[in-house]
Amino acid sequence: MVKNFIYILKLKKIPKLYWSSPYEYNLKPKKITIFYLILGLILFGFGEALLITANLGVSPWFVLHQGLAFKTGYTIGITTFFVSIAVLLIWFPLKQKPGIGTILNAILISVILDLSLIYLPYPKDFIFQFIQVLIGIFIIGIGSGFYLAANLGPGPRDGLMTGLNKQTNFSISFIRTLLELSAVGIGFFLGGKVGIGTLIYAIGIGFSVSLGLFFVGKIYRKN
Repeated sequence: MVKNFIYILKLKKIPKLYWSSPYEYNLKPKKITIFYLILGLILFGFGEALLITANLGVSPWFVLHQGLAFKTGYTIGITTFFVSIAVLLIWFPLKQKPGIGTILNAILISVILDLSLIYLPYPKDFIFQFIQVLIGIFIIGIGSGFYLAANLGPGPRDGLMTGLNKQTNFSISFIRTLLELSAVGIGFFLGGKVGIGTLIYAIGIGFSVSLGLFFVGKIYRKN
């Protein structure tokens, strides 16, 4: 148990599985690869929706968007767009490549969010809100494991994580946690609002993503 925990914390590579695409910019992937990519993105979007409906604080990157909006006077939508563009520009020196997954990430997660928010519970008691945040983070981690292992291109912020991982050889958990805490810190400094759920997400999502990759790799070993 302890050995697995330490292994997950130190995990540095996304598993290559029998259904993984051989390269990210693949316009004709196998059907099973698309299946697991879509499954992962659906889980990711559902987990994000659970965090929103828990109402214990926005995501770390939203805090950054919010802080930038306060300082610049632009809307949240505009600052979100500019941050996404800036993150994508950082991809080039990190040699990170987009793919079908990058496009589907933006489309599917938005659709799943809109559909899920209608039906999910909005708990009022703190204990249930707290549990819902933990469940959301766990589901996001599992979803990330599937869609990243498909190797068809990550979303903008996940691409920053995987790009830094390849260039620095630091663990995925460490890099993701560092990115989320940096987003929270900068956003808070600029005036963004931080909740308990925001901090739980920032601290826990790195381990959760590594756990998802570990779980997917354990089940689907490459033959």
